[in-house]
Amino acid sequence: MIFYKTEEEIELIRQSALILSKAHGEIALLIKEGVSTLTLDKRAEEFIKDHGAVPSFKNYNGFPFSLCISINSTVVHGMPSNYVLNDGDVISVDCGVYYNGFHSDCAYTHAVGNVSEEVSHLLDVTKESLYKGIEKAVVGNRLGDVSHAIQTHAEASKYGVVRELVGHGIGRNLHEAPEVPNYGKRGQGLKLQNGLVLAIEPMVNLGTRYIIQEEDGWTIRTRDNKPSAHFEHTVVIRKDQAEVLTTFDYIDKAKQQ
Repeated sequence: MIFYKTEEEIELIRQSALILSKAHGEIALLIKEGVSTLTLDKRAEEFIKDHGAVPSFKNYNGFPFSLCISINSTVVHGMPSNYVLNDGDVISVDCGVYYNGFHSDCAYTHAVGNVSEEVSHLLDVTKESLYKGIEKAVVGNRLGDVSHAIQTHAEASKYGVVRELVGHGIGRNLHEAPEVPNYGKRGQGLKLQNGLVLAIEPMVNLGTRYIIQEEDGWTIRTRDNKPSAHFEHTVVIRKDQAEVLTTFDYIDKAKQQ
């Protein structure tokens, strides 16, 4: 069942997304060598709760943290821990906020200190592929157009596009229909209509697309142990241009400080 949102509901998601985007900015201020990932998680939870919202991920299907923090070869769903960030790490921070009855979802992969040129390029291309997908998220297009745009941009750099994990609809529930794969064929899949809210989230590997799940039941790694990147926005399907509800602006400002 696909739920198309009213303008009033979209406004509530926008408010949720603003808190989420600001939380990402707060986390970005802390990302540097010597900081533990548990410190990031605690700050995120504190910030979200201070703004009258709830971390969407905490206790979701038993997940015990507010953030998914995925380091280097971890693709997604990594758990915060006492691990301390090192120069050259890449860290994906994925966070959700529940506010006024609606969820928002957003992820960003940060470079810690000096990363290699090839890893820096992976981050750039993965972020670009997110926006390539968003460009196609307009009324009249099909879901496959979004998926195809992401896949072709990432694969042009010979990267592996993860297939087992997908984006999703979002609203009153954190995960709603439809699924949004990061690979696909143009002109196929659901026809996009105004008011559909999606979390679009490319997961792209420096090496092959293949992944494995750790014994904790959550952590997903690249099979070849090469780095992975992950970027995500919550967007609304609109007539001529998708409306992006989350923003990386607060992250960008934090990085300038």
